[in-house]
Amino acid sequence: MSCVSLKRFCRFSLLAAVTCGTVTSHADELPAPVQALANQGLTVHGEFEAPGGMRGFGASVQGQDMAIYLTPDGEHAIIGTLVDSEGSDLTEAQLDEHVRAPLEADTWALLEESHWIQDGDPDAPRLIYTFTDANCPYCRQLWQQTRPWVEAGEVQFRHIMVGILAPNSPALAATLLGADDPSAALHRHSEGDEFAPSAQPRDIEEQVYANNQLFEELGLYATPTSAFQRETEGGTVRIERIQGLPSQERLIEMMGSEAP
Repeated sequence: MSCVSLKRFCRFSLLAAVTCGTVTSHADELPAPVQALANQGLTVHGEFEAPGGMRGFGASVQGQDMAIYLTPDGEHAIIGTLVDSEGSDLTEAQLDEHVRAPLEADTWALLEESHWIQDGDPDAPRLIYTFTDANCPYCRQLWQQTRPWVEAGEVQFRHIMVGILAPNSPALAATLLGADDPSAALHRHSEGDEFAPSAQPRDIEEQVYANNQLFEELGLYATPTSAFQRETEGGTVRIERIQGLPSQERLIEMMGSEAP
């Protein structure tokens, strides 16, 4: 269950904001076939070792990551998955290391730099960013479901306040962000207290606009949408996202443990 934006976007990708229209600083040094793909809109993020005398390049387009393999003669480029004689995928790990991990690190930095309201102990070991609209009933429900972890000091939320669901949503978001104590104001609102939007300084209104813009750039269309980090078996840190209210299983996964 989730609240859908007045302006719905067809695709979700936490990589979208940092990949669209970007070409690496090494673009001028790319082999001609790879450069041709970059000219067509692919973002080339880096090079990796490939077998058989080929050169491998990690790339993405519109949030979709892919591998490019340059033939030994340097004249042709192949996009796809490389497998060995046993059918093992040789591409996935390279994409994790050379495309997904650095891009998701950039995305996490964008979340950190957004305008959010702290919910919980700032020193809590687990951090979750959640896009929240003051008019979203499911955002309130998520807030209530997560109280055991937050109150135990195990998880902190950072609510990125957006105004996307109703005409007065931007003003409500600005009122919460501009409150004397934003955390307390969000707490009261999430507990069911109603409040009227109030005029806010221009810089607060611009914070809401910037959050809305980030919401769009990430390809999101519904609240709540939560993002958190997890470590893979290979030791790579990845961003997980949950759009809407999570199932009980996904809630435990997001919070990192059973309720205390």
